[in-house]
Amino acid sequence: MLNVPEMFGSSVFNDEAMKKYLPKGTYKELKKTIEDGKPLDINIANVVAHAMKEWAIENGATHYTHWFQPMTGITAEKHDSFISPTSGGKVIMEFSGKELIKGEPDASSFPSGGIRATFEARGYTAWDPTSYAFIKDGSLCIPTAFCSYTGEALDKKTPLLRSMECINTQALRIVRLFGDTETTHISTTVGPEQEYFLVDRKAYEKRKDLIYCGRTLFGARPPKGQELDDHYFGSIKPRVAEFMKDLDEELWKYGILSKTKHNEVAPAQHEMAPIFDTTNIATDHNQLTMEIMKKTAEKHGLVCLLHEKPFAGVNGSGKHNNWSMSTNTGKNLLDPGKNPRENTLFLVILASVIRAVDEHQDLLRISVASAGNDHRLGANEAPPAIISMYIGDELTQVLRSVLSGEKYVAGGNQVMRTTAEVLPNFTKDTSDRNRTSPFAFTGNKFEFRSVGSAENIACANFMINTIVADVLGDFADQLEKADDVKAAAEALVKKTVEQHKRIIFNGNNYSEEWIAEAERRGLLNLRSVPDALPLYTSEKNISLFTKHHVLTEKELRSRCDVLLEKYSKIINIEALTALDMAKKDIVPAVSSYIKELAETAAVVKTVDPELVPAAQTELLKKLTGLLNCFVKKIEILDKAVVGAKDISDIAQNAMYFKEHVLAAMQELRAVADEMETNMSSKAWPYPSYGSMLFSV
Repeated sequence: MLNVPEMFGSSVFNDEAMKKYLPKGTYKELKKTIEDGKPLDINIANVVAHAMKEWAIENGATHYTHWFQPMTGITAEKHDSFISPTSGGKVIMEFSGKELIKGEPDASSFPSGGIRATFEARGYTAWDPTSYAFIKDGSLCIPTAFCSYTGEALDKKTPLLRSMECINTQALRIVRLFGDTETTHISTTVGPEQEYFLVDRKAYEKRKDLIYCGRTLFGARPPKGQELDDHYFGSIKPRVAEFMKDLDEELWKYGILSKTKHNEVAPAQHEMAPIFDTTNIATDHNQLTMEIMKKTAEKHGLVCLLHEKPFAGVNGSGKHNNWSMSTNTGKNLLDPGKNPRENTLFLVILASVIRAVDEHQDLLRISVASAGNDHRLGANEAPPAIISMYIGDELTQVLRSVLSGEKYVAGGNQVMRTTAEVLPNFTKDTSDRNRTSPFAFTGNKFEFRSVGSAENIACANFMINTIVADVLGDFADQLEKADDVKAAAEALVKKTVEQHKRIIFNGNNYSEEWIAEAERRGLLNLRSVPDALPLYTSEKNISLFTKHHVLTEKELRSRCDVLLEKYSKIINIEALTALDMAKKDIVPAVSSYIKELAETAAVVKTVDPELVPAAQTELLKKLTGLLNCFVKKIEILDKAVVGAKDISDIAQNAMYFKEHVLAAMQELRAVADEMETNMSSKAWPYPSYGSMLFSV
């Protein structure tokens, strides 16, 4: 029988392991570091390192690695063994505090946006004691931050940690004003729901586009897709259920709070949702989750696809980022309570988020900007590129009361009457949900639904933390001068809502009417990466991040360059893959099929000279015309790819790839997909959409 409580966290140097392996004094000092952000003394680090090593060796580890998150978007690790030579040709197992605290990977080989040149190789990883170490594949993995020799952050984690310190400082100022003297630390929390596709490995290995790009560059739609909505929450197929069972068990070993699993809307699409955790831990866990998903899929002869849009014509995958703020005394600052109109602290926090989202629409859009997510946003399966907020009926009424001064009467708990006597009645939520909204209030948290499935959630969360912290700081500056804090807070909330209510939209974000309405309101519609990223380095944003010490101007500009370069490189790889598939596989396959049709028509003519082989002749004409068109489209894409080499400016290069290369790829695909629908499935060189989406 599976003992989940005993299994949970068994591969993690967690609180239970610390208590067992650390002296009491050392344990207390380490806990102070974890809970209060206090610096850790090197002597304490030596004791912790020894304990970690002993625990790791007992659990089968022989190596250690600093596990970090460079700007590649995935994790990185360099492994060293615990062995140290002794006299007589023997070894002992050692691990020092210095090795725990600091590592030294090659900084010039990771994306840096010009911060590091090839000849400037030195970089450092620094232990993050707030995130538990764990054992993976026989190595002790130590979560770390990554910076250059000159001190700039080269990773996703460092700005996230800085932003968490920033919002803690500003939020504490606010709660103090409302009489909270017990809270000593405020953390943002996140529960990232993870969507993904599962396809058979044998089919995957026959698709160069999936192997190189993570998404299909060609593929005609199957007769059946997701239009019947029969896959969503449907019965989980046995092979997938076995994968999910193994996935849960692996995640639980790492202390990852995997809670929910179900089929998603598209065929072969699924979702895993964890219980929320502090943002830093949730980010580490999500990176680990994506890695474990891929490894677990391999054991079942499957491949886990995390691309935002692996299949055209069906829903893509996102990562719903459920964000909130909690005190170390257990209070959720985004919990409205029984009467939110009287909960002034909640209204101040809510108003800060409303203003932050409105003033920094550009940053929220940038935080989810990627080549993959461009295919998903606004495609009637995900929120549009326009950032807006949904707050629901109850909070809408509350804010109307704030603006008008009229009395608000709390609705109280409403009973859902199911009308069938055999079914139980139950209390329903005070507001509906809006799955089309990019930034939706869902009871006691905000769900940022725009995040792409393959992306590191650190970027979205350090953006949210920073913009909300900035507004909280301004609110605190104003309220700390007030004689009557409650009255001043009421006036501040009213003023804020009046100035920023344009960002609130509770309707259908998919509708064409909303696009026009959003433009009338003056909201941004940044449809693609090249449209959004140049705003990253605006004066407003440089001022914001430098003011709160989340990013220096140099770090900010480097990240913008890294993201623009990555976009161009991804489109370039996709274009080269499409050309390779077109020239080496599709053209020969269609040519062979045309030849086969011609030979068949000739045989028919030989058998009966009077008989006109109409079927073969018409298909011959159609496919020959399509093939000629396809070859011309190949030439256009070839020239477009070559043309990109002449553009040195990073932003202009990215825009060129979007407007010329990506557009040429789409035209090439349209012809290929039409040829596929007019050919024998055996003659087409790749597994079809139908076989991939419905075969598992």
